[in-house]
Amino acid sequence: MREHIASTLQRARQRTIALTDSVDEAELVAQHSRLMSPLVWDLAHIGNQEELWLVRDAGGRDPVRADIDYLYDAFEHARPDRPHLPLLNPGEAREYVDTVREKVWDVLEHSPLQGDELVDGGFVFGMIAQHEQQHDETMLATHQLRAGPPVLSAAAPPVADSAVRGEVLIPAGEFTMGTSTDPWALDNERPAHPVHVPAFAIDAAPVSNGQYLEFIADGGYDRRELWSERGWEHRHEGELTAPGFWERDSAGQWWRRVFGVRRPVRPQQPVVHVCWFEAQAYATWAGKRLPTEAEWEKAARYDPDTGRTRTYPWGDTEPGPATANLGQRHLEPADIGAYPAGASAAGVHQLIGDVWEWTSSGFHPYPGFRAFPYREYSEVFFGGDYRVLRGGSFGTDPVACRGTFRNWDHPIRRQIFSGFRLARTLDPREA
Repeated sequence: MREHIASTLQRARQRTIALTDSVDEAELVAQHSRLMSPLVWDLAHIGNQEELWLVRDAGGRDPVRADIDYLYDAFEHARPDRPHLPLLNPGEAREYVDTVREKVWDVLEHSPLQGDELVDGGFVFGMIAQHEQQHDETMLATHQLRAGPPVLSAAAPPVADSAVRGEVLIPAGEFTMGTSTDPWALDNERPAHPVHVPAFAIDAAPVSNGQYLEFIADGGYDRRELWSERGWEHRHEGELTAPGFWERDSAGQWWRRVFGVRRPVRPQQPVVHVCWFEAQAYATWAGKRLPTEAEWEKAARYDPDTGRTRTYPWGDTEPGPATANLGQRHLEPADIGAYPAGASAAGVHQLIGDVWEWTSSGFHPYPGFRAFPYREYSEVFFGGDYRVLRGGSFGTDPVACRGTFRNWDHPIRRQIFSGFRLARTLDPREA
C-alpha cells in the first residue's frame, strides 16, 4: 500500500514539474486567460493543499507556511483576481512544494493507514494525489490557451483498425450506481445505491469531428430552433461558430490549434472543446438527446450477462495503454474505435478517456450522501448551474478517473477537454 501511494504521488509530481518547467518564469506568472489561474498559483496551491491535509491533518506536524493559506484558498479568490495577489514567485513556489513533499514522505512512512477514517486505505493520500492530477489537467488546459510556440510534446494517439458506428440498446432494469467500497472514491461518488433505468439506446462512440462538421455545414450555429433560449443567448454572446480552437481558412479547410500546433481537423477523432449548449443543440439537430448521468454509468459499468457492476467498462483491471487514452500519454483524442479492448460489456466504446462527456444531468448528491472530509469538495456545488461530465479525457490521470468518477462544470465552459455522445429514448416497440 505505501509503495502504491508513493508511486501515485510521485507520478503526479513528475507531471506537475513537466507542466511548469516547460515555460519560463514570465509565462508561469502570466494569466493566459481570465478563465484560468497563473500556472504559478496552481503550483503553490497544490503544495498548500498537500500541506493542509497530509502534513498538518494526517501527520499532525507543524505548519510549513501558515501565512500563505489565504492566498491559495480557491474559495477566497476568483481566478481573474489571482494574478494580483502577493503570490510566491516561481522559485519560492518550487521550494515550498519540495519542502512540503519531503515532510509528506515522513508522514507516509509513519502513518498506520488504518484506524481513522481519514487515513483508512490511504484515502487522504489518494485524495491529494487526485487533487494534484486534477490541477495538472487544469494546467494542461492553460497550456492549450496560452499563445506562443509549442512547448509540450507527446506521441501521436493510435488510429483505429475498424470503424465504430451505430448505437447500443441498454435494457431496462436496476443497476448499482456509485460505490461504497473503492477506498479512494470521493464523497460525491458515494454511497452505492440501486437505480432503475428505463431501456434506452446510446451511441457506440462519442460524436466525431466529421459528424460535427455536418452539423456546422447544415447551419447548426445559425438555426435558432436547435438551441435552448439560454444556449442561443450564449451562442451569440460568445460568438460561437465552431468548437473551441477551430478556424476555417479561405479555401474552406477546417483547422484546429493543439497546444500551439495548427493541424487539420481529423474527421475520425471525437469532437473536443464544445460546451454543453453546443452539445445540446447538436443532439436536437440529430433527433436525439444527451444521456442522463445514470444512463451513462449503466452503459459504462453494467454487465447484462452477469448482472454485476464493473469498476471500468472493460472490467476491474486498472486502465492501460490498450484500454483508454488517459494520463497525457497523448495530447489529443485518439480516433474513434482505437480502443476495442476498452469497450463496455454492452459494446460501448471509449467511455473512459479521450474526452469528458457532457450528460443532461445537473450535479446533485446521491441518496445517503455525506460530505467528507470537507464540504467544499462537493456539497457547496450541488444544485447550482452545473452539468455533470463523465469518463475523463486524454488529460485525466487514471487515479482521477473511474466508472463512478463525477466531474461538473458550467454549461458555457469549453476550455476543458469536453465532448459528448448521444442517447435516445426507445419507442415502446423497441424496448
